[in-house]
Amino acid sequence: MSDDTKPKHLVIFQPSGSRGYCEEGANLLDVARSLGVEIETPCGGRLMCSKCRVRIEEGFFERFGIESSMSHLNPVLQKEKEFFHSKGLIEPNLRQSCQVEVHGPVVVFVPEESRAVKQLVRKSARELKIEIKPSVRRYFVEMKPATLHDPVGDWERLQNALNAAHGLDGLRIDYRVLVALQRAIRTGEWKVTVFVWQGREVIRVVPGFAEYALGLAVDVGTTTVAGFLCDLDSGQVLATESMMNPQTPYGDDVMARITYAMTKSDGLEKMHAAILEGLNTIIARACEAAGYKPEDIVEAVLVGNTCMDHIFLNIFPKYVGVSPFAPAIHHSMDVKARDFGLNILPSGNVHVLPNEAGFVGADNMACVIAEEPYNQDDIMLVIDIGTNGEMVLGNRNKLISSSVPTGPAFEGAQITYGMRAALGAIEKVDIDPVTWDVRFRVIGQEKWSDELPPEEIKARGLCGSAMIDLGWEMYRAGVVDATGRYSKETHSPRLREGPNGLEFVLAWARETSIGRDITFSVNDMRALQLAKSAMYSAAKIMMRRLGVHKLDKVVLAGAFGSFIDKVKAMAMGLFPDCELTNVYAVGNAAGDGARIALLNVDKRVEADRVARQIEYVELTVESDFEKQFAAAMHFPHMTDSFPHLQKMLDKATRERALRQLRNVPALAALPDPALRKLAAVTDEVRFKKNQTIFEAGAEPTALYVVKEGSVALSFSLDGTAPTQTEVKPGELLDAVALARGRPHTATAKATALNTKVLAIPRQEIVSLLEAQPGWKNQLADSGTR
Repeated sequence: MSDDTKPKHLVIFQPSGSRGYCEEGANLLDVARSLGVEIETPCGGRLMCSKCRVRIEEGFFERFGIESSMSHLNPVLQKEKEFFHSKGLIEPNLRQSCQVEVHGPVVVFVPEESRAVKQLVRKSARELKIEIKPSVRRYFVEMKPATLHDPVGDWERLQNALNAAHGLDGLRIDYRVLVALQRAIRTGEWKVTVFVWQGREVIRVVPGFAEYALGLAVDVGTTTVAGFLCDLDSGQVLATESMMNPQTPYGDDVMARITYAMTKSDGLEKMHAAILEGLNTIIARACEAAGYKPEDIVEAVLVGNTCMDHIFLNIFPKYVGVSPFAPAIHHSMDVKARDFGLNILPSGNVHVLPNEAGFVGADNMACVIAEEPYNQDDIMLVIDIGTNGEMVLGNRNKLISSSVPTGPAFEGAQITYGMRAALGAIEKVDIDPVTWDVRFRVIGQEKWSDELPPEEIKARGLCGSAMIDLGWEMYRAGVVDATGRYSKETHSPRLREGPNGLEFVLAWARETSIGRDITFSVNDMRALQLAKSAMYSAAKIMMRRLGVHKLDKVVLAGAFGSFIDKVKAMAMGLFPDCELTNVYAVGNAAGDGARIALLNVDKRVEADRVARQIEYVELTVESDFEKQFAAAMHFPHMTDSFPHLQKMLDKATRERALRQLRNVPALAALPDPALRKLAAVTDEVRFKKNQTIFEAGAEPTALYVVKEGSVALSFSLDGTAPTQTEVKPGELLDAVALARGRPHTATAKATALNTKVLAIPRQEIVSLLEAQPGWKNQLADSGTR
């Protein structure tokens, strides 16, 4: 409730022009929300992203009649300064709106990249073979009218008629239905259609014959919500509606919303009201599209992760977010729609599928009953890549599940130019392995960037599918090495020093709608590696617990899974090796499972049974979690092999070597076929500090090129004291020995902690010298010796 004794301050947001008065000390982000100004807040105001930044305009604005000043806000916090510096944001008058208190009139400019965008919600229904066995059945009955000789009550008369015509006994009736029963019977002239739930409760009585019974299946995702209006008799999907989850202003991920509920006295109330309003909007749209009324929906099935379930049911989610992550209820539950205002038949049932454990909720259980790994012999890994990466592994013998946080990277919160899959988001990326030229495709454009004039591209940021592409493409092209470390090579203008180290330019400012280069920094790469490592290490630990060494199938569930390149996803190390034909996307499997549970009541029993049988793995308590996680940080993995991608990986190795060899002056003059031949046999060798590469007097076994780190060559001439020379990346080591056919005259030792050397086998160099005799002197004169 507002305090009328506090002074009011005018706040004006540009470029929308929205304005209004707020109380003294009001939070600027809350003011924006109250005025309908949508600002990105993926972290929920925890100062973990820079997406809600705004610019404070200063000076006197005559048309508004106010003086706007930074001094009308609380002082810039030190953590804000440090945060902006870490993100390379040096523009004056920037503030994080979530950290701002208003103490005077102010004009606020919301940059384009901070304006909330509408994510493209792609959650269509796929064709499913479902045995139709709904929990709500309708029965037409005709009764004899009451008379003075037969004055039995209407409910008892209806009970007797249902028992006689349909064998239904022991029924009860919903109180609201009983209130309206007599009017319904007489309006229908003693002929009515009765809707019975689970064969035991009358939930609706309609005069005359009702031709249909409708149900609603809803997938309440952390980011998006999808509803499917179904005919309970045929199973046909009559309408599909989807929308952004209206809770996103309170944070993009589960932990942000749990924090919001815990830190705001009305946090749960706001989020519960928001999702309820969103669900009722979906219901209204679906019914309008199909030509029905909301009260024609006699049952709904809802699925969501554990946190979403709690908020929808208005249960405080605090304990889901703290160890031991216990939910309020594991089992499925049935509640009346009227109990929390869901706008379907008030006496209709709302069924919520069971939670498995912790963050693995009813949505994952819906995926499980849709894909049925418990009915298969093959070892199946089901991955629902969304705000959380929920995973199930196993077959008919045993199932294991786990959950990892992936949303902060794949949904953009921790990526400098990351964003949701909305118009303007880069969704596909290719990088030329030789030139490092980038071509990309933006959501909303059918053509790739190299097929359009720069001013028509209008990229705004990059979404999750582009980040999957980048993991592989940057490794393939040699922009980063297997550890994710950026190349020291600076021959390309796309690789440059940024505010926090090296960054790679994906789109030049002229190709964007934000007027700045879109880059991918070392910090962005690390966030991507953390997300992919979490997924991979979880799969490996689950495989170990199950006692299996390979996967037979990998199922990519969720809308995000349908739009990633499965080959690049496996090549960058998102999940372990598998036959590519057995890696496939199934779209919104959670929504499919909700439909299955809506249309077949036996599947609800099955879901409860399987949920209790699935073994949940808490990754952080596994003894080798850190070791597995560190190994999975590499592209594609530090030690695991990928036999189904070996040709692709070998080709990428040759392409990286070719680029590196072309940057060596003595080799650049060679014909392209000769260079490609050398690249095909070049090995990358790592040396620790002070490790010997070769010794003086030894016969050369290879031609060495320093790729990274540094090497010291120690040699002596005519008995003089040893001389030491440092060899830097891009230079050859004692090339004269091979060129002249003599032993090494120097000893080479690595002097950096992590030195990488390219080694070209001696025989290849000898053969090349014979084929290119003019190259001998050039090779002998190059490098350090």
